[in-house]
Parts: sequence; C-alpha cells; structure tokens
Amino acid sequence: MRLLKQLVPVAVVAFAGGMIVGAVQGSPLLTLLLGVATAVLAVLVYARMVRWSERRAPVEVVAKGAVAAIVRGMLIGVGMFAAVIVNIAFLGGYRIDGMGSVPGAVGLVGFMAAAAVTEELLFRGILFRIVEERTGTWIALALTGLLFGLSHLFNPHADLWGAIAIAIEAGGMLAAAYAATRTLWVPIGVHFGWNFAAAGIFGTEVSGNGASQGLLHGVTSGPALLTGGEFGPEASPYAVVFGLLLTVGFMWLARRRGNVVPLRRGATVTLAQ
Repeated sequence: MRLLKQLVPVAVVAFAGGMIVGAVQGSPLLTLLLGVATAVLAVLVYARMVRWSERRAPVEVVAKGAVAAIVRGMLIGVGMFAAVIVNIAFLGGYRIDGMGSVPGAVGLVGFMAAAAVTEELLFRGILFRIVEERTGTWIALALTGLLFGLSHLFNPHADLWGAIAIAIEAGGMLAAAYAATRTLWVPIGVHFGWNFAAAGIFGTEVSGNGASQGLLHGVTSGPALLTGGEFGPEASPYAVVFGLLLTVGFMWLARRRGNVVPLRRGATVTLAQ
C-alpha cells in the first residue's frame, strides 16, 4: 500500500504533465515553462506522499545541496553521451551537418526535465527504494533496471535489444547512482544530462522517439549494431559498455560508503522456493 500511495499520485502528475508538455511542443517557451513546472510539481507531490505514507522527512529530495548534486549528475550524463557519440563518429556512424535550432534546444530543456524527474521519482525514488528495503540493493537494482528497460518497449522503433540496453546502461546505472549518493538529485542530473546531450546538443534519436532539433544537426548512418539504428545511440554497444562502467563505479562507491543493503534472509528463502 505504501508503494501505491506514492506511485499513483506521482504517475498521475507524470502522465498529465507529459500530455500537456507534448501538446505545446510547437512553442519552445511554453514547453520549457510547463516542463519545469511538471518536474517541480512531481517532486512536491512525491515529498508530500512520502511524509504521509512513511512518517518521515523525504531526505532524498531535500533542497539543500540539490543544485550542486544535479550539476554533478548532468556533467556525468553529458560526458557519458559525448564519449558514446565520439566513439560512434570515430567509426563513421555520426556526423554534424551544420547548426540546429537554439529555440528547439530551449524547449527540450523543459521536455527532458519533466521526463528525467518523473521517471527518477517513479523508478528510483519509489520502486527501487521500496524494493531495496525488502530484497537488498543488488536484487532491487536488477529488478527495477529490468522494469525500466521493458517500459521503453512501448516507444516507437523499440525492440528487445533496445529495452535490454536501456535496462543495463540506464536502469542499473541510475539505481547505482542513487545507492551511492542516497539522493535522487544525482540520478536526475545524470538522466537529464544524457537525454539533453542526445537530443538537445547532438540532435540524435532518444529511445526511439526520433531526432529532435538540438543545437547541432546530427546525422547517424551505418550499421544499426554500431549506431543503435532508429532507436538511437542508447542501443549502441558503446552506451552499454559506458553504462556498465559507471554502474561498477557507483556500486564501488556505494559499498565504500556502506550504502549497500544486504540481501535479506526472507528474500533468500523466497527466491529459493
């Protein structure tokens, strides 16, 4: 019941906000404003539901230090995508055909902010955190990462490989980022930085949703095995490799900080049955 009390209200905000933001995508300024408003409202609703259902302060979204944590996450996300796209370009799978659209990139800030915040609240703030309490960090990371990947099967141009790639490079890595820091601001920053770098900077497809008008007019070509095809660079082996490396790094940090919740005995019995 605690999971539902938190999941349903945040999901309603995510769905309604996504519909509204999608409806005004022709206006970059409105997209920016409504996207940011959706993100802020989602955090407020999440915090209120946690206070109500768990009788505690929602320290994972505390305002103090939020900006610095988001910026750190954004740098990681942008750096990770830049590393992926540079490797793809090195083998001739990506090129820049001129400048893109500054207003388009501005609108994408709002769109990506709404998506990154609501997805992190749902998958890491609610699902991962509550499942982790029952099963331990590693099982929660695997289960919620898989769910995150499978949720992308509903996207245009999605296939099983794309979902598996998302599960590994994003679902697992973002959960590891939360485990290492115990704040949602870092995974939110990583998620936003990755998505905005893909669409808002390099102009590539994002999870099968088609290329957007970012700062650069990017063109991908060549084997889908290299570029990720119509699903985008997230389905590239490079993205999976870099995502795995970050997952290992975050989990090493989580273990060093004592943030890894061990497998519960009850969970072991259940799995054995």
